[in-house]
Amino acid sequence: MEENLQELGMRIQGLREACDVSRHTMAEELGVDIDTYRSWEETGVDIPISAVYHMATKFNVDLAEVLTGTAPKLNTYHVVRRGETEEVERFPGYHYEDMASRYSHKIMQPLLVILDPSDEPAELVEHRGQEFNYVLEGSMILTFGDRDIELAAGDSIYFNPEYPHGQRCNGTEPCKFITIIAE
Repeated sequence: MEENLQELGMRIQGLREACDVSRHTMAEELGVDIDTYRSWEETGVDIPISAVYHMATKFNVDLAEVLTGTAPKLNTYHVVRRGETEEVERFPGYHYEDMASRYSHKIMQPLLVILDPSDEPAELVEHRGQEFNYVLEGSMILTFGDRDIELAAGDSIYFNPEYPHGQRCNGTEPCKFITIIAE
């Protein structure tokens, strides 16, 4: 996994350099200090999915290409059968599975997310656009700004992700939910 993370960092650096964007500019756009951004490029560790999504959008490449190094090819439809999602581990506290990894030029990113009760709560993130979460199994707490909102199986929330937010498992069973991010 460490090798995959390092490759992610190299892809991000390559995209940034190919588009003639400085590290300082990228760090400023993402709202992180230059040392944090430099670490992301050098190690690929602890890069929030929202930052990867922002860079993919900025550099006009598909999120899947940034994460995997392979460009999606489909532009008509993409069926994903049970068990065929591609795992994307991008942020501590979250387990992501890309539900449209081979579809090119997406205007939204659908992800299956699994939260384990043993995971440490992830740090709150902010990003542009809109976000939708639908709980399939278990229960989660969505921290939105200074509020905790409990969501159980069958519940959903549509929200402005420019506010600090983060999800964590609620209870002793894993929580599985769909998130759709449009930035």
